[in-house]
Amino acid sequence: MANNLKKTGIIYNPDAKGAYNLAKKLESNLCEPFLLKINELNSTDLTDVNFLVSIGGDGTLLKCADAGAPLDIKIFGFNVGRLGYLAQAMPKDYKKVIEKIKNEKYKIDERLMLKVDCGKKTFVALNDVVIKGEVFSRTSILKLYINDIFVSNYLADGLIISTPTGSTAYNLSAGGPVLSPKIDAFTIVPICPHTLSVRPIVIHTTDKIRIEMSDLDKFYVTADGQNVYEVEGEISIEKYEKKAKLITLDEEKKEFYDILREKLHWGQKPEK
Repeated sequence: MANNLKKTGIIYNPDAKGAYNLAKKLESNLCEPFLLKINELNSTDLTDVNFLVSIGGDGTLLKCADAGAPLDIKIFGFNVGRLGYLAQAMPKDYKKVIEKIKNEKYKIDERLMLKVDCGKKTFVALNDVVIKGEVFSRTSILKLYINDIFVSNYLADGLIISTPTGSTAYNLSAGGPVLSPKIDAFTIVPICPHTLSVRPIVIHTTDKIRIEMSDLDKFYVTADGQNVYEVEGEISIEKYEKKAKLITLDEEKKEFYDILREKLHWGQKPEK
């Protein structure tokens, strides 16, 4: 058995149909495996782990990536959720997938991540960071600075700062542009802005973002749609020094635009 399968964490979503059964099948085929429910991941020491298998939807894989990226852990996803945009393999193919990984017939797709500094807490995100005011039923005024230069006041429900990976998620729903994963850029998109002249912007990954809340003392920050953090004063966002390492199988050979068509039905006519 190849060394690259040793110390493998099998992370599954217990609410996803078939996830636990697949986890048990994988457990019997891997070296030094351990099973974890997704809500146990953040409290587990991953220091000696070199491979994480995500079983669930894209949310499960995002949690694995956020936990594994700081330790350079490789991630592979089985989709038992709805969309499966990032988690590429289906449960029925698990034997073939294991064989491919054992024989190292895969590629590592490195994805940009965001680092968020809230003052008292620092965390990372593969998809996006969403900032909203303390009172969700009203708009907020958020002050945006890039490289310490004032850009604009945003009267809006909030802001989305997205990576290229996350550009097809909340960013897309809010009217932001789709970015190829090969582009070194982030997007900043207002959520339901109350000013017609405010539009999404694209910035380079070397730029540093700072956001202040001008009309309220507190606001809330969500990373990858997971945990919600309360923040006072300001928040800083920049490129994380490490990247998420997502495993893609050689046999897939699918380009970014192929996935857009297949998963998001890009450019296809609505069904009658």
